[in-house]
Formats: sequence, C-alpha cells, structure tokens
Amino acid sequence: MTLAPKTAAIEVALDPKIDLGVSLEVFRRSGDDLLDRWDGEHLLRTVRIEGQPVAYLAQTSQASGRATLSVVAEKPKQAAAIADHIGAGFLRRTAAFVQLCREDPAVERLARLHSSYRPVLHPDLLVGLIRCISAQQVNLRWAATTRRRLAEKFGQRHEIGNHFVYSLDAARLASADPAEIRALQFTTRKAEYIVEVARAVADGRLEIESLRAASDDEVIARIVTIRGLGVWTAEWMLARTLGRPRVSAADLGVRKAVGKVYFGGRMPSPDEVRTATAHWGTAATFAQELLLHAQHLKTLDAVAA
Repeated sequence: MTLAPKTAAIEVALDPKIDLGVSLEVFRRSGDDLLDRWDGEHLLRTVRIEGQPVAYLAQTSQASGRATLSVVAEKPKQAAAIADHIGAGFLRRTAAFVQLCREDPAVERLARLHSSYRPVLHPDLLVGLIRCISAQQVNLRWAATTRRRLAEKFGQRHEIGNHFVYSLDAARLASADPAEIRALQFTTRKAEYIVEVARAVADGRLEIESLRAASDDEVIARIVTIRGLGVWTAEWMLARTLGRPRVSAADLGVRKAVGKVYFGGRMPSPDEVRTATAHWGTAATFAQELLLHAQHLKTLDAVAA
C-alpha cells in the first residue's frame, strides 16, 4: 500500500533525555533487514493492529531539547494507536533502575556513560521469533542478510512516500515449503523452524495477547513446545517483545558482557549469570540492554567492577 506523503503527521513526545540516533542505531548496526529500518533520520516499522500489519514512517527531531518523532501512518485512522505503540516501545529509566544504580557501581557508571541511551522493544511476535532463529550460531550481520531475503521473498511491502518497509505474514510462511526458505541460505533446520513457528502463530498456539496475560513460566512453557525454540528464545521474547524483566542468561553476548562486568573477563555459565544479575530485579531488561549497548561500543572494560 502506498501512502501519499502529504498525509498529516502526528508528533510523539519521548523522554527528553533520549538520544534517538544512539537508541535506534541497533536497527542498522548489523545491516538493513527491511523489517525494522533506520537510516539515521527515518524509522520505518510495522505494528499489528487488530491482527493486520500497519506501517509507519517516523522522522526524528530533538529541536529545543525535546525528543520527538513525527509519525505518518500507512492507515491514517490508526495513527493514534501507532503513536501509543511508539511511546511504549522505548524503555524508561524507572525508579527500580535508579535504585539499581545506587546499589551497583558498575551499572551506575554505565548509566552515566550512556545517559541518553534507551532500549527499544521488538513487539511483533513473529518477527521477534524469526529474529531469534536467524541469529542462532551465526553472526548478526549474516542473520540480518537472511531476514532481508526472507522479507523480499515472503513479506508484504508497505510504501509511505518514497520509503518502504516489509512485514511478515504468518499464514504465508506457514504454507511455504522449507526448501524455498533453505534456498535463501538459511540452514535446513532453520528453514524448518521458521515454518513451524509461522504455523504456531497462524493457528494461535502462540498469540501475543495470550502471552501478555501469561506468567513468565507459562510463556516459556508455550514457546519451548515449538520445534526449534528453546529457553534462550523464550527469554529474549520475554525481555524484548513483552518487556518483562528477564535476563537471557544463555545468550553468548550476555554471558560475555556479564563476564566483563562481574567476573573479571571470565566467561560465566548461564547459572552464574543468573546469580550475578539476580539483584537487577525489575530493572533487568534495561540493565541487560545497557550492558550489550556498552559492549558494542567497547566501554565495558572501563567500568568493570
């Protein structure tokens, strides 16, 4: 669907201390996957409203010290809902995080060093799951390349003015032959997993609103029943899609970051990660993303306890 660029924009006010460029850089750090797009000025994503993907184009502004996104929706009637979605998509420094900074000198130093960084959630369930599958045992740049190919082959293209973004449709992927996905240079197993996940989303076994209403243990139990998905994926979905305070303790990047901060550079086991980060409490997702952000920028060594 193409939207005329003259459509009126809605201004979304954000945390005035956020640096949008710093916070959104995660969407192009490993390459453009066409699903979550950021070019340094424009953010293009899709959000599901009443089960249907709706695209939006958001242009950044930090004039007069106010961080705002000027948003144009693919479907203008959905603009208000999209504005609410965007506002909720950036994690804030809660009272719990402020208290954590008082108790943990390393987190406090990172919070000061990266004071304008705010993590961004990944609310699309299907994309989030495929993001995890694509990243298994490969570098993140290659994962982004394969997701881009998947979007071009099986996705729906949404155009807003001169910009475009893709969404993925569970029903379409569910009916795909894994060999078609394998041809995009996913492994055979990953191609099969993507079809299985799409079927689970399409038939309602995995449904975002029911997961939101479930406990952490219930979310994990539902996700790990799907072939190809384990606790690692479930914990990322809890943190990055549902916004729950959860540490993905088995993730290699998380283990490396926690190892630098709390173990003198030694690689800890998943159990050691859970023990070392237990005090993060309800600030766990923000703290985890902060460590990963600092790890990418190579500032962890300077603040290690």
